[in-house]
Amino acid sequence: MGLSGGRARSRVQTNVKVAVCWKWLSLDGEVDTDSRWAGVSRADEAALEVALKLADGDAVTVVCLGPADAEPTLRAAFAVGAQGAIRVNASPELDSLVVATALAEHVQEADLVICGDYSMDRGTGSVPAFLAAELGTAQALGLVDVDVSESAGQSRNLRVLRRLDGGRREILDVPTPAVISVEGAVARLRRAPLSASLASRSAEITVVPGPFGRLPESEVHPYRPRPRALPAPEGTALARVRELLDVDGTVVGG
Repeated sequence: MGLSGGRARSRVQTNVKVAVCWKWLSLDGEVDTDSRWAGVSRADEAALEVALKLADGDAVTVVCLGPADAEPTLRAAFAVGAQGAIRVNASPELDSLVVATALAEHVQEADLVICGDYSMDRGTGSVPAFLAAELGTAQALGLVDVDVSESAGQSRNLRVLRRLDGGRREILDVPTPAVISVEGAVARLRRAPLSASLASRSAEITVVPGPFGRLPESEVHPYRPRPRALPAPEGTALARVRELLDVDGTVVGG
């Protein structure tokens, strides 16, 4: 049974710094991306919705590693309530540890970092774990529910529900700062009003160089297997046709 019916309840004191890490992908592998096959996963969208609820009006910053084609998706984050966006200019196909190291540089001051537990390519889901290790914070991964409870004094814990094997669940109290990852069913990202969508077109996105600088567009291409060298066939063309058709060349009824 979920802690809050699948929705995060907001009971956090003010001045909370929340960062959301997104992984943008183009599944068609083309440079000129089609928006139907590019973007972030439902889990990443759920991470943003949870962040907006937990921050309760305070600043939420979305950090996304990807090319310039990722910027329309970041503007959509502005439209629903994010107050900052950073694009790390690098290929989303980098190794998970490299990605986590690049993201960590821009979320060091956050009290809470929220990630989706899978990307559009159904990757390994290892970036949140690497990110927590890089930041030296607590972690709770693969969550199906998130709640917030205040402990004694000014400290703050996150009460979360994690899925286990065999249909079991585990309730954890996670001290902040922390990195958490959520499943896509945790929350549904709110719809942006038209006025906010229009205003997001002029929102400023901070662009920073990635681990290997700017990735030339000429290097972005779909995977193609390496061609194999095959030996030339033996015999004449007529002999090969007869072999394929299993005929001996005898004329019947002549």
